[in-house]
Amino acid sequence: MAKNLHTDNAPAISTVKPHFLFAAIGLLVLGILMVLSSSRFLGIYYDHRLLAVTHTAVLGWLMMLIFGSLYQLIPVIFDTALYSEKLAKFTFWLTAGSIIFLVYTFWIGDYTDLLPYAATSMYLSLFFFIFNIMMSYKNARIKNFKSLFILAAVFWLLMTETEGLLTALNFKYNFYTASHLMHMHNHVVMGLVGFFVMMIFGVGTTLIPMFLISHRLNEKLLTYSFVFLNAGLTGLMLTKYIFENRYLIFFFWLVIIVGIIYYFRYIYDSYKHRMKKTLDVGMKYTMLSLVFISIPVLISLWLIILPETGLKSYGEIIMLLFGMSMIFGFFTTIALGQTYKTLPFIIWLEKYQKLVGKYHTPLPRELYNERVAGMQFYLYMLFLLLSFIGLILQSILIIQIGTILFLLVAMLYNYNVWLMFFHNSDKFINERDKEILKNNKKNSKY
Repeated sequence: MAKNLHTDNAPAISTVKPHFLFAAIGLLVLGILMVLSSSRFLGIYYDHRLLAVTHTAVLGWLMMLIFGSLYQLIPVIFDTALYSEKLAKFTFWLTAGSIIFLVYTFWIGDYTDLLPYAATSMYLSLFFFIFNIMMSYKNARIKNFKSLFILAAVFWLLMTETEGLLTALNFKYNFYTASHLMHMHNHVVMGLVGFFVMMIFGVGTTLIPMFLISHRLNEKLLTYSFVFLNAGLTGLMLTKYIFENRYLIFFFWLVIIVGIIYYFRYIYDSYKHRMKKTLDVGMKYTMLSLVFISIPVLISLWLIILPETGLKSYGEIIMLLFGMSMIFGFFTTIALGQTYKTLPFIIWLEKYQKLVGKYHTPLPRELYNERVAGMQFYLYMLFLLLSFIGLILQSILIIQIGTILFLLVAMLYNYNVWLMFFHNSDKFINERDKEILKNNKKNSKY
């Protein structure tokens, strides 16, 4: 299976690893910021501290993890080498600095002096990433709907960041006629659905069947999913920008949901035909994340019909529930799971690829502590449960307990990531060789 994640076109490990390390640190920082901001979770969803938390989650944690994973998977998905590894390394450092700058700007609430510069820096870093992926796709020998998911995600990332940059500049120059909230909503929808959902679906179509060991799947389901998702999102954005009509918005959102359902059918088909019957901790996360996406889907429908229900007073809480269910229920759950599937292989390739056949080498899952990963899984499930209960009951105490649990999850996750990064292959091989030699001597006596 490690072989499937590594081809002759694979980038150097030094191009990929820093993204996973930054993402792990980003998750830890996210946990700290959530604990410090827990009292604000029942306030307005666009509170500047919550915006700092949100951008730490989507940029410092999730996006960095996606960038690292995608650089490793480009040769598998596109069947070509990454266009420029030097550009990828430069983009990493620019993106890392931009994320820190942007999160700090939101944390202190400086929308007029610092935010335009932070947003511009972030836009440039993401533009370089997009350019690298587009040029890689230009040389791709595989151009199917799996690869088109990636291409569409990159397009929606450009749209998301363009809206984000213009909204940031508007705080200083005030050129928008519509409200900031309308543009913020569009920024969120294009980012969460257009980039993250599309990218996770695109990467998932390769990784999930690979890790479940399932073959001969119905690829038409992916075609339908891609078409409905992009048609729905395009129609939704045009409706919101040109002539906002709630019935059209509802219709196009249903089209997006149909696209999600088709993707579910593809993954269910993969699960049903899997050869690997027992799910490890990584695949448990992954399968649960695909169940959790039903929560934001239902909440989004509620948000659309909210003005008709007479429950407007609950609008802020419902918006927070939507954001929490998307970022933590779906995105972070699948990100945690796939880290335990991809990062061990990446580290294993670095440490042991040249030693295969010469020494007894460990399995990739032996590079991290499975007991710690199991504890992390159950603590994370408890965090999700308490977070939703706390928001629904509007209980600060329950939310605070939930954020502390999340910080513990981040600490356990970092423990395993650092354990993999500093794995000592020489020590492992020497200890294993001594055991083999000792056993051989025992057997020779008999």
